[in-house]
Amino acid sequence: MQIPHDTRRALDVVVDLVNTAPDPGGPDGLADLGALREFVREHEISDVGVLGARDLAGVRTVRGLFGQIFAAGTDRVAAGVINELVAAAGTTPRLTDHDGYDWHVHYFAPGASVGDHIAADCGMALAFIVVSGERERLRRCEAPDCRRAFVDLSRNRSRRYCDSRTCGNRLHVAAYRARRKEAAE
Repeated sequence: MQIPHDTRRALDVVVDLVNTAPDPGGPDGLADLGALREFVREHEISDVGVLGARDLAGVRTVRGLFGQIFAAGTDRVAAGVINELVAAAGTTPRLTDHDGYDWHVHYFAPGASVGDHIAADCGMALAFIVVSGERERLRRCEAPDCRRAFVDLSRNRSRRYCDSRTCGNRLHVAAYRARRKEAAE
């Protein structure tokens, strides 16, 4: 599956944002404005002004809706949530070439809040995934103790873990040890 650079970046933002949501009893990765500022900086989200409490609340709301898309049982359910996100953000598609990137499309209106910015750009990236018939690539890690989101961009859609070096390897090692123990008994 070929994904343009800006869509890929937006999908990375979606995944990383969804993964800031607290697990039951766990910490919130967007606990305060400092965490939001760091998220914006790390993801090089452009055209963001001074962030405030409303921005934090808005981004948390968008995060919850993105989580619903990963949990959607059907394309129709996912499309409904995406439509809600994009409509609420008041998309205003425009071509831009900034920060050394070639021409690409921004979907957020100039001066939009960071929540609307993320909802519009990332919502459209998710829309392209649904339109291309690839929604099943939006997954949650299959490790029993991990439910992190990821986008499976493997050629044969076979990725099962958020990170094969951690979750995948840990489960493979546990299965190996279980087999060895069983063989020794």
